[in-house]
Order: sequence, then structure tokens, then C-alpha cells
Amino acid sequence: MSVKIEATHDAIPHNTMLAFGIVGSLVCIYLTYLNVITGTELFSFFGGIGAVIALIWGTSTIKRLCSYGIGTGVPSAGMIALGSGVIAMLLATKFGIGTPIAAVIIAAICGLVLGFLSNNVLNMNIPVMIQSLAELAVIGALIILGFATMTTGDFTFGALSTGTVTIFGFAVSSYSASYIGGGVIAVAFMLGGIAIQHPFNAALGPSNTQDRTLMLAAECGFLSMIMIAIISFAFISMGSALLGLLIAIIGWGYTYVQFIELSKRDAAGWLDAKPIVETEA
Repeated sequence: MSVKIEATHDAIPHNTMLAFGIVGSLVCIYLTYLNVITGTELFSFFGGIGAVIALIWGTSTIKRLCSYGIGTGVPSAGMIALGSGVIAMLLATKFGIGTPIAAVIIAAICGLVLGFLSNNVLNMNIPVMIQSLAELAVIGALIILGFATMTTGDFTFGALSTGTVTIFGFAVSSYSASYIGGGVIAVAFMLGGIAIQHPFNAALGPSNTQDRTLMLAAECGFLSMIMIAIISFAFISMGSALLGLLIAIIGWGYTYVQFIELSKRDAAGWLDAKPIVETEA
């Protein structure tokens, strides 16, 4: 007996999601360069929005990959996305203004190698494995880069590896006070990893619908963006950090309400159940 394995079909084709993700994320990350042009840090929030867009695309990619019967591989897919992505992102920061595009290219190469090894060495033989791992590596790089840019207001290596501390009124450069040296990049790694893994796992089941899953991805992305906005208070101006936090909270509130509405729509029944009151003995 043979079993036919194929991916599920969605209202929005995956290639459309791919184009939306890569173009939207790159545009948003590049919009943060307005900080350099204007001499402010007000546009840092665009980095967070770019990361959210990449997360939405990433959820579509994970759903497509795991539709071939590897549902338990979602955590692995998320970790390989952020793991290979952070390597590509760090290498790309040496290219100055070309960092976002360099991150995409380097990450795609890493992902293609990982996909080839998975299919041809580990013999997983999944039709979309190579493309999916290439996409996930790019997605991971854009998530880390977007959060880094929102935190520091810049995406170059110097801005990410050098911070400042004040000693007796004098500002002194310090690696340990930087985005990389202070370990903030590890926090961004986990915020991105959890956000990319959760939506498909949470929405998985016979009643799975694409719009609800992607809305949950956006909600998780904005929730992570809130955390990044709070961290950014240590790196950028108060006004810029507050703007990023406000946008993140508004985005999270809207997507959360929409996700609840979509959940009610897809539910077989919606009961406003009350908590069980425990009586004291």
C-alpha cells in the first residue's frame, strides 16, 4: 500500500506570501535608514514591523513544510530558521547599507545547503524541503535583523557591537553594553523562535484556516515586538522607544481582537463558560 503525500492548499498561494514577506520585510528594514537621513531614531519601529512581516511569511512556510507529515518538526524548523538566520545576519552586517540584501543572499545559501543535506544525506525526501529551509533561513535573518534595527536604530555591525556607558559624566564605548555583547541578540532569537513556531502548532487541526493562522502569527509577532520595544529604551531615545512601543501595542491589540473573532467564527460552538468556584473545606 502506498500513501500519497502532498501539501494542503490555501486561499492565498504560498508564492504570494513569499513575495509579500521578502519585499515587505526588506522595505520596512530599509525604511529605518531614515534615521540616518533625518538624524533621529524615530523610524526604528519599522524594523519591528519588518520582523512581523517576516514572521507571517515564516508561518506560511512552516505550514507548507509540515503539511507533508512532519508536524512534530515545527520546533526544529523554527530553530533552524533562527539558527542559520542569525549567522547570516551577523555576516551581513559588515556590508553597511547593503546589509539587508546581503543577509537575504547569505541566508538563502545557508538554507539551500541545509535543505540539500536534509533531503539527500538524511533522506527525508520531502519535495519542498530545500526551498522551505532556504526560505526559513532568510526569514530568520530578517527577523533578527528587524528586531536588531528596532532596538538600536541601525543595522550595521558597528552599531550592534558597540554601546556606551557613562563614567563620571563621560560617555565610554563598551562592547558589553551593545546589542550583541549584552546578549540582547539571544533574547531576539528566542522571541523570534517562539513567535514563528507557535501559530501553526496552535491552529493545527481539522478546522485550520489560513487567515486565522496568519492572524495569530501577526499577533505573536507584535507581542514579541512589544518586548523588543521595551528593550530599546536602553539603546535609543525615550521618544523613539515610546513610539515603537505604542505601535507594537496597537498592532498587538488589533490582531488579538481579530484572532478571537476568527476563532469564534471557526469554532463548532462558543460557550461563555464560567470558572469553577472551589469551595473551602
